[in-house]
Amino acid sequence: MRSIPHFPFRIQMVLAVLFVMASGLWSCSKSDYSRRVEIVTIGATPFELNALIYVADEQRFFTNNGVRAAFKDYDTGLAAVTGLLKGEVDIALATEFIIVGKSLQKQDVLDLATIDKSMIYYIIVRADRGIKTPADLKGKRIGVSRQTNTEFYLGRMLDLNGMAIRQVTMVDTKASDMAGTIAGGGVDAVVTWEPYVTQVKQQMGNRVIIWSVQSGQVSYWSVVSTPKWISQHPDLVRHFLKSLAQTEEYIIQHPAEAKAFLQKRLKLRDTYWSQNQFSLSLDQSLITAMEDEARWMIKNKITTEKQVPDFTNYIYVDGLKAVKPEAVNIIR
Repeated sequence: MRSIPHFPFRIQMVLAVLFVMASGLWSCSKSDYSRRVEIVTIGATPFELNALIYVADEQRFFTNNGVRAAFKDYDTGLAAVTGLLKGEVDIALATEFIIVGKSLQKQDVLDLATIDKSMIYYIIVRADRGIKTPADLKGKRIGVSRQTNTEFYLGRMLDLNGMAIRQVTMVDTKASDMAGTIAGGGVDAVVTWEPYVTQVKQQMGNRVIIWSVQSGQVSYWSVVSTPKWISQHPDLVRHFLKSLAQTEEYIIQHPAEAKAFLQKRLKLRDTYWSQNQFSLSLDQSLITAMEDEARWMIKNKITTEKQVPDFTNYIYVDGLKAVKPEAVNIIR
């Protein structure tokens, strides 16, 4: 009698091997998916400038890359960076001007990436107080958030119109108090940004005149942290920036959805989309702007320092190079 081949046994063995392999693959896949999520506390002024951050959170790009964003609100980028240096947050969002100021104070801050380039800063003047041209600002009281880039933009505008900043009286004013301060008559003008510009316009109508105050120089909205935190979390930095790179692509493909989300989150009547460029970068133009601002601070004795720092020492390029190398063109 012919023997019967042992196919059932062989089949069982094959199935067993396949089961073990499949179990291993499933286990690895599950492990990759459920890797430990790390919390990053972000100090932010709740404005549209943070579009990449807020959309990354809403679209779960952070979560998908092992990051959980926790937010702490501040009135200005300066306040957020001050909170960063006190250990209140891991990352702060601020303008490059704040980094310049902190570097001149020998503070340990590093710029991880620009997430927005904007032209949203304006000077609002009371026409009913005889201000018709920039020359009429001489001797006037002007509300600014001191030690922020509004002070620099005002100084640059005055320089270009033949005046020095000492020829006006700067009144330190919280950003959120700008509308009330100028409407109440405490100042003759304010230097501020959206959405406060629109608030003043709606409140005061034709009693005010609004001019751009940036003199053609864009503002760089930056992701800022400390050397210590970055050195302790290099992988987390890359995951964070990778999430923002994915968000940048999402916003390019879905601008209407991103705008609608920001309006809802920030309770805006409208966005100021056209005045912003939401993209990840570390440009040489950023260094040029920082050097310009440092020279202005030195000239106007806002700092006791006499030399412009090497601002490449205040930029961390490795994180962005790892996830979007074409966005880094800083010369060292």
